[in-house]
Amino acid sequence: MSNQVFPTLPGLTWNVVRAPQWATRIQKAVSGKEFRSAWMSAPIYTFRLSYEVLREAASYQEIQQLVAFFNNVRGSFDSFLYSDPNDNSITAQNFGTGNGVQTAFQLMRSYGGNLEAVGQLNGTPSLYLNGVLQAAGFTVGSTGLVTFTTAPVAGGALTWTGSYYYRCRFLQDTLEFNEFMNSLWEAKKVEFIGSLTPNRI
Repeated sequence: MSNQVFPTLPGLTWNVVRAPQWATRIQKAVSGKEFRSAWMSAPIYTFRLSYEVLREAASYQEIQQLVAFFNNVRGSFDSFLYSDPNDNSITAQNFGTGNGVQTAFQLMRSYGGNLEAVGQLNGTPSLYLNGVLQAAGFTVGSTGLVTFTTAPVAGGALTWTGSYYYRCRFLQDTLEFNEFMNSLWEAKKVEFIGSLTPNRI
């Protein structure tokens, strides 16, 4: 599992595709009634990026960065971290309420009211208890699990502010580039899947 971060390159163009997907098993009885089972508790996202210009000149080396990154993770073999430009940080997000006993709480992110666990943090999050910044008395694990030394007081509102990544892997073992002018390249389809939830990819 790699912690390499997908490079930010200036040639990214529209459209950018981000598609949540679920896995549902559907069976039909003789009567025609459906029985459905959900195989996932959180979605997997498919990302599709397109780069209209990747410069090869020594002063830019944009295509070199993307090719090297793809090769470093060996195509779809290894995972990496991706900062979605439109979904990479949260402010004052609730992640639990103290009951005087529980000490471990998973960091969460709400997107339009849908909650997902956050497992890959970008930097150190700021944690608050009833709006008061907590400077010590807790640890944050590699999967976004916060463990307090002393259980938060009953009714205490836990919130956090910080940035996060999606953990991703490329969909394929091949990445196609087209040189449309001397030392100017394009990549029409860069596809990968990712998840906020820890231990998925």
